[in-house]
Amino acid sequence: MKSKESLSTDKNKHGSDLLTTIVYAGLAAGVLDAVDGVLAYYLSFGMNPVQVLQFIASGALGGKAFEGGLLTAGVGALFHFFIALVVAAIFCLAACALPILVRRRMLMGLAYGATVYLVMNYGVLPLSAVKQAPFSWPLFLNGLIGHAVFVGLPIAWFASRPHVAAASVVARQIVTAQNP
Repeated sequence: MKSKESLSTDKNKHGSDLLTTIVYAGLAAGVLDAVDGVLAYYLSFGMNPVQVLQFIASGALGGKAFEGGLLTAGVGALFHFFIALVVAAIFCLAACALPILVRRRMLMGLAYGATVYLVMNYGVLPLSAVKQAPFSWPLFLNGLIGHAVFVGLPIAWFASRPHVAAASVVARQIVTAQNP
């Protein structure tokens, strides 16, 4: 059994690795999801990337987001990547406690990404100021599959990297040392 001082050093090192993993996972998922979203909304509605980012900003700003030019597009980009980082953090932290998330990373990543899509679109967005569009099967399927592949899989892949697994072991050692 390691000493508490050794566990503290391990915790700091692996905590830093975990934060780095969350950032990389969130950025990867954010970029892939943004590209997918821009393509889907261009093909469905003819929206350009600025309009797509303004649409994201409209969740907080309402219809005025479309009048703000690049400034509100930037706000939309910040919201988008903040959400991607939170989604990555939830999975990575859960993976520290639930090893099955990394042992079955393909299945769990796909399921997590699809769940993120459903929660965002049917739980979060209805509570926001986003103008609700009529249901569209192509956008629904693109969103569900796109989030599974472009959000869930990259996050699960980053979370399964060896340093995150080591952080999980350290977390369990700390809990065991504190609760003998």
